[in-house]
Amino acid sequence: MSAPAESGQHTAGLDVTVVDHPLTRAWLGVLRDETTPNPAFRNALARLATMLVYEAFADAPEEPVAVTTPVGTAPCTRLVSPPLFVPVLRAGLGMLDAALSAVPDAGIGFIGVARDEQTALPVEYLASLPQDLSGRSVCVLDPMLATGGSLLHALDLIMARGATDVTAVCVVGAPEGVAALRDWGKPLKLVIGAVDECLNEAKFIVPGLGDAGDRQFGPR
Repeated sequence: MSAPAESGQHTAGLDVTVVDHPLTRAWLGVLRDETTPNPAFRNALARLATMLVYEAFADAPEEPVAVTTPVGTAPCTRLVSPPLFVPVLRAGLGMLDAALSAVPDAGIGFIGVARDEQTALPVEYLASLPQDLSGRSVCVLDPMLATGGSLLHALDLIMARGATDVTAVCVVGAPEGVAALRDWGKPLKLVIGAVDECLNEAKFIVPGLGDAGDRQFGPR
C-alpha cells in the first residue's frame, strides 16, 4: 500500500512514506480535478485522509486486552496512548473528522497559520495546544506541503512543548517542501499521498490541486 521514499532511509531525522495505492490515487484524482465542486472535494479529502491516517499509525504501540464476545473471549489490542491530532487551519480541518473516525479517543489541538501571499511566509493567528506534550504522540494534519513554512512553524510550536513523537500527514507535497523538512533536521515521520513536480513562481504546488482551503470552503 505504501512506498518509503529515499529507499526507506532516515535522512537527517526525516522518515518519508508515500502512500501509493489504487484507492489513494483515485481519490487524489478527484481532488486534483478543477471541476470537482466544494462538497465533493471535502468528501474526497476526508476519504483520502482516512487512508493516510491508517498508514500513519501502522506501527503505533499496542497493548493486549481481552474482549468478551457473545460466545467467548477474544484476545485483542488497543493503542497504548491515543494521539493528539493537530489540524493546521484552515485547510487541515477537512482531515480532522476522518482522523477522529480512525482514532475516536484522540485529543485535538489547533494551529492557525496563514500564508503571506507577498512573501509566502507563515503568519500565525492561533495556537491552541496543551502546554506539555512530553511523551505524547502528535499527528499534524495539513493537506498541502508547498514550501514547508507553515508546517515547520506548526512543528516548532509542538516540539517547543516537549513533543518528540511527531507525525505529519499531508495529501500532496512539493520536493522543495520535503527538502525543507529534511533540512530542519529533527525526528519526524511524514506520511503523504504524492510528491509532485515542483513549486511555481507563486509557490503553489505543480500540478497540485489548487488552494485546499478555498476548494473546501470557498475563497476568503
